Amino acid sequence: MILEAVILNVVAGKELEFEAAFATATPLISAIEGYLSHELQRCLEVSGKYLLLVRWRNLEDHTIGFRQSPEYQQWRQLLHHFYDPFPTVEHFELAIANEKPNS
Repeated sequence: MILEAVILNVVAGKELEFEAAFATATPLISAIEGYLSHELQRCLEVSGKYLLLVRWRNLEDHTIGFRQSPEYQQWRQLLHHFYDPFPTVEHFELAIANEKPNS
């Protein structure tokens, strides 16, 4: 499993519009082969800052399967104009994990 992590800085005053557009875009990414899950987190300290985490089966499912798809072109049209500056996408693989046992 690969974790895509992206800090998204949304233009001030456009947060609600961005969240609505993101909800509209969600079926586009979730339809891609190799997509596992995603979450969009809103920063509590900085207005307009979000963390996007997407889980993919492997790196190519994102970099080729999604990025070279017609769905990505629609994703871009819906979302990319909200970002300032444009985000850097990074990919991670699990090194260490721990879960608190149920008590």
